[in-house]
Amino acid sequence: MRFIEGERRIKETELQARSITRHHVTKFYRQQIANNSFYEQLRRIVEPSVKELDSPGVLDTSGEHDNTVVRGLQHKYAQTGLLLVTNRCASYCRFCFRKRLVGRESDEIVPDVAKVGRYISCHPEMTNVLLSGGDPFILSTAKLDEILAHLLSIPHLASIRIGTKLLAFEPKRFEDPALPAFFQRIRDAGKTVVLVTHFDHIGEISVDAEQNIRSLRAQGVQFLNQSVLLADINDNPEILADTFAKCHQIGVRPYYLFQARPVKGASHFQVPLRRGIEIANGVNQRLAGMEKTFKYIMSHYTGKIEILDLGDDGRIYMRYHQNRIPDKIGKIFSRQYVESACWLDDLPEDDRLKN
Repeated sequence: MRFIEGERRIKETELQARSITRHHVTKFYRQQIANNSFYEQLRRIVEPSVKELDSPGVLDTSGEHDNTVVRGLQHKYAQTGLLLVTNRCASYCRFCFRKRLVGRESDEIVPDVAKVGRYISCHPEMTNVLLSGGDPFILSTAKLDEILAHLLSIPHLASIRIGTKLLAFEPKRFEDPALPAFFQRIRDAGKTVVLVTHFDHIGEISVDAEQNIRSLRAQGVQFLNQSVLLADINDNPEILADTFAKCHQIGVRPYYLFQARPVKGASHFQVPLRRGIEIANGVNQRLAGMEKTFKYIMSHYTGKIEILDLGDDGRIYMRYHQNRIPDKIGKIFSRQYVESACWLDDLPEDDRLKN
């Protein structure tokens, strides 16, 4: 197998045992990074590294299996449903949070959207659904239409979000002549349509991506962006500030900067929390006020945790941005910081509320 560090003989059984994702990259993205001044950083997003072979962790770091209520549908937070519609992507990110299912046979992908629709109809607290996977835009527009047919008639659903990295990997997908009618159908149903892009580095925002985003915005599509903080790729405040400023310029609101998860075969991408806080602060120091719209987030088993700061008392302060228990949302808590800690579970369990 060809790794960044060179070729190495390895058995297929070992790849499977170590949860190594297969190597697949679109021609467009290969050309985008080859002609880019950030080639060495961007190639690490999609090219295998030998570090994956000894990268510890687990496959489901945020309890997605435990929050599955109907096959393919997760309901962790009251207002939001997460619908897994495919196990495929156009290219495979080496840091993928769903290595357990993406590019593999999986029983977590929704087989019956009608059943999902019936569940959502019985849960009026759910106001939005996020289509994810895999990348939903790997599916044909006709297939996406079939999925939405079971959702658009539900009155309490106010918005439909669709997560995608195809604007980085294959932006011409969004030139499909069937897409304007697809998005119009969502709006005609009285729903807001939001594309959640995955630009992890300014080098991924191509001219084609920018043109397609501007075209889709003219059609009433809203955009959010989420990035992952990645060692040796974008762990630099200047790079992330440039990325978020560019997103803001083209009408994509920076939404989350995710702490990389301790996923088996991908935990080497994690940046220590102390360094992550320094980077997040450095990003904000470089952005105009209206561009400071991202939150530095750890998507933990217990909920989405906003990482706030490391205090002079040696404690790291955090706040629940989302939690299954509504009363915990917005609560600030702290833990004693341990050097090189990259995840909540690396910190001593002595939580205490900050009054």
